[in-house]
Amino acid sequence: MADINDTKLRQEVLNLFQYIERLRSEVATMSKAEDNATAFDDMSVQLDAIVSATEEATNSILSASESISGDAMALQDETDPKKTREIADRISQNTMTIMEACSFQDLTGQRVSKIVSSVKFVEDRVNQMIELWGREEIEALGAEMKPCEDDDPDKKLLNGPQLAGEAISQDDIDALFD
Repeated sequence: MADINDTKLRQEVLNLFQYIERLRSEVATMSKAEDNATAFDDMSVQLDAIVSATEEATNSILSASESISGDAMALQDETDPKKTREIADRISQNTMTIMEACSFQDLTGQRVSKIVSSVKFVEDRVNQMIELWGREEIEALGAEMKPCEDDDPDKKLLNGPQLAGEAISQDDIDALFD
């Protein structure tokens, strides 16, 4: 009887060792550095760059639009052909500035694609670890755990813009006041 128990114990220890090695391999894959950055490290840098590019583009567009508006007003009252030409040139230049500022979308799209790729990579690794551990066991642990408390009471209000089809329509909002 002792031999059977020893054999079962050794088998369980071996199974546990193999399981830990597979988990270690999955974690190592997640944290593997590429160009001295893990999949996690680069995401915040890319998001910061998106925010910065969006801010710069917005400021350029608003400034150029304001200038065009002023020039359009000045053009209405201008009778000197030379000055009219100068105003038209400024309007044309500001229009070009707006188009250049809008081109930030291409770079932003590339950065977002990098982030999405990193998130998918992490998601695949987490799903692989869940499969290794056992989905039922993970779900049971999740049911036992309390959600992390966030110190920011306003965080639940910061949902950002709604996705298409998920937002409350203006008609729904108007109906509340009828």
